[in-house]
Amino acid sequence: MTEERPVAAAALLIGILVFGLSSTNADTDPNDASVLRVLYAALNSPQQLTKWSGTTGDPCGESWTGITCSGSKVTEIKISGLGLTGNMGYQLMSLTSLTTFDISNNNLGNQITYNLPTNLQRLNLAGNGFNGGIPYSISQMASLKYLNVSHNQIQGQLNDMFGSLSALSTLDFSFNAMTGDIPQTFRSLTSMTDMYLQNNQFTGTIDVLANLPLENLNVENNHFSGWIPQQLKSINLQTGGNSWSSGAAPPPPPGTPPASRPNRNHKSGGNSGSSDGGGDGSKSGIGAGGVAGIVISILVVGAIAAFFIIKRRSRKPSMDVEKPENQPFAPLASQEVQGMKSVQSLSTASSKTFEAPAMITLKPPPIDRHKSFDEDDVSTKPIVPPKKINTVPINAKSYSVADLQIATDSFSIENLIGEGSIGRVYRAQCDDGKVLAVKKINSSTLLNHEDFLDIVSEISRLNHPNVTELVGYCSEHGQLLLVYEFHKNSSLHEFLHLSDEDSKPLTWNTRVKIALGTARALE
Repeated sequence: MTEERPVAAAALLIGILVFGLSSTNADTDPNDASVLRVLYAALNSPQQLTKWSGTTGDPCGESWTGITCSGSKVTEIKISGLGLTGNMGYQLMSLTSLTTFDISNNNLGNQITYNLPTNLQRLNLAGNGFNGGIPYSISQMASLKYLNVSHNQIQGQLNDMFGSLSALSTLDFSFNAMTGDIPQTFRSLTSMTDMYLQNNQFTGTIDVLANLPLENLNVENNHFSGWIPQQLKSINLQTGGNSWSSGAAPPPPPGTPPASRPNRNHKSGGNSGSSDGGGDGSKSGIGAGGVAGIVISILVVGAIAAFFIIKRRSRKPSMDVEKPENQPFAPLASQEVQGMKSVQSLSTASSKTFEAPAMITLKPPPIDRHKSFDEDDVSTKPIVPPKKINTVPINAKSYSVADLQIATDSFSIENLIGEGSIGRVYRAQCDDGKVLAVKKINSSTLLNHEDFLDIVSEISRLNHPNVTELVGYCSEHGQLLLVYEFHKNSSLHEFLHLSDEDSKPLTWNTRVKIALGTARALE
């Protein structure tokens, strides 16, 4: 017995040391642990997340539900199908080692948070009733391979934000309310094999998908039109419920390479030179027939161009007669060029009242300017003078796009401070030290230039203690921007729902005052 006691004691000591070392190694990075506590509070502290806590705890060492770690860093969060409510908090971007985030099939019916982790490889937000748009932070996920936001209520057009997602192989946008054409940056999805866009309201053609290495594509129940590219007819393709054009597709433009599918080595079967598109696929390049077709096409296009040149020269006398009427056009053009080239800092921009007709960069072309054009020329039809000219003064500063790009660092993700139904809000640092908030309005709002100026004019005349003052605006090069005062104390939503341990909750009296002030502003 006396010999067994030292052995037992030694075994116990070794066990304690091993347990102590293992628990020390499993201690979660303090920053990661803090983010998960905020997430737990934002999800309304659900009982389904066993071992989670909003105040203390070690996610890695205590094996919190759905959490996977590598060393002290959190690498995976998988909490799908648990009936969770609330939102995803505001600190997820701090999880720099997170590669998988799956919070699908819950009840988080609000906008997707804009500050998602940028090093994700798999992101699954499906089946949550999310509305609004796709957050811009997804465009920064260069390592993303799997993206699923299906079965939500996501609306509006997709922004051209997919240029850096060359690693993405699976994309599922199905069963939403997305509109507009497919962005041209879809061409950059060079690893894409599985794409699901069915049951949306997409329009336009799907030509941008023709040269992707797709194996499965579903575009059913949209508003697509045009012809289905030949390259896509050899894959698992579902196209029902659209308005495709019938008959033979028009020939491609001169110089277009023959239709072919991108090589997929894992499916080549040893014949790496084969092509799944049209033709025999045994040779690359353009054959003799193709060269002849190109030459003939060039001759035809040249003949048509010569015809219009001769026709326009024949009208030259009538144009010369009208030159005296068009004299105001020449100085306008020079002023426009000068206004476009001059880049002024935000600190020196004029703060006086602006009238839209007095601003050269905002003034529409004179009606007389179009008299010298060929009325039958199709290319001039979109250039139509506006139906109305805004004559209401705008009591706000007019900024150039260049000024606001400099102040927001080209609207970088680091300066993104909020996102709403009509656009994103960026922090702008002016040369004079002043900080402003710039709202970049989405093109999906379909506001034209004149309507935007009317709205700006109305907003600029609001003077109320409960309404944020409009500092300025910008309407250049198709961009619609509003500049407001910057409020550094965050948003009311964060005060009400995302307060941390150090902040005190708003008192009832304070909440009533806020509600009353908001009601006065709306009234």
